[in-house]
Amino acid sequence: MMDWTSSGLFQPWTDPQSGITFQILSKEIAPLQKGFYFVNDCMSADGRYLWFCCAYPPSLVKTLAVIDLETWEVHHFPDTQFSGESPFVAPENGHVYWCVGDSIWTRPPDPQAPATLVNSVPSELIGGRPVHRLATHLTRSADKAEFFVDAGIGLGHIFGTLPIDGSPFVHWHRFDRTHNHAQMSPTDPDVTLFAEEIHRDPITGLTFPITNRLWVIRRGEAPRPILREPRWVSHEWWDDDGEHAWCVWGNETWRVHVATGEVEVIGFPHHCWHSHCSHDGRLIIGDSNTKFYRGCRSGVHFLNRDTGRLLDIVYNPEMHNYAGRNYHIDPHPRFCSQDRYVVFTTTVRNKVDLAVMETSTLLELTS
Repeated sequence: MMDWTSSGLFQPWTDPQSGITFQILSKEIAPLQKGFYFVNDCMSADGRYLWFCCAYPPSLVKTLAVIDLETWEVHHFPDTQFSGESPFVAPENGHVYWCVGDSIWTRPPDPQAPATLVNSVPSELIGGRPVHRLATHLTRSADKAEFFVDAGIGLGHIFGTLPIDGSPFVHWHRFDRTHNHAQMSPTDPDVTLFAEEIHRDPITGLTFPITNRLWVIRRGEAPRPILREPRWVSHEWWDDDGEHAWCVWGNETWRVHVATGEVEVIGFPHHCWHSHCSHDGRLIIGDSNTKFYRGCRSGVHFLNRDTGRLLDIVYNPEMHNYAGRNYHIDPHPRFCSQDRYVVFTTTVRNKVDLAVMETSTLLELTS
């Protein structure tokens, strides 16, 4: 077990309803500190580096900071102003990558090292139009050679890859309505999972709903839907086997076979807002709400599928204020550092905080 409190960086918090204790980052680097969007691991594979998001309300700019869990040092990097939920942490060394404008940048955890440019979308592709989004959340190809971008440029949505060695952009596809949340396969560098999203026309303001959420595209081929019938599911992510994708629907978490569309349903006694699974798919961490709005009250839950036991870890009070409305403070729990930890965002101290819990504790409580 990690000795979290002796460092002076973390404060243990015991939820009054569940009696479960987790750690909150109490060292204040910024007024608002939160976890990553659940698709991307915020830690290095060896568990040494833990990256998190910082904000200084009312500024809507977000930056990154890192905790070195060996030296118990925290470093904030103002040069990491990122767009969307783009940050990606390389598991092998803890280097962070992020999007800004038309480019991907990177830096190591070493505070003495500079940020460096990885690659940029070519100016001829942009053509003087605004870049609304370069990547919803960066994901790297299975061969570690490319990052996928689902760029919103002007009125179009352009899919492709930016090679990490600086080679030219590789075009995959273009859409005229919003498609995003693209995620490269963990096993095949030529396959990407993505989502049909609610489309808000930038000229008329009209809104067009999702009709068929889950899609996949193979390099050089046309995109295709995954499910056998059109469904409005949400918050998808890859299974580590590269053959299944996960998503949520109502009170259910689905594991979907990408090739056939066959669905395995895991039911919950509460709403599934976001979910995430362990490498073997036997553990599920997720969050819930009873009525969605930005900053709504939420719960974080853990399911041990081997024992069938479910834990309600914490209930986060609502933050119906500027921070709650503007900084995407959903808990977004996920397994990190080869499933050793769960990281999420919490509001139990009536502020936006980063929370960490060891998976071994959850296993003990559900054995």
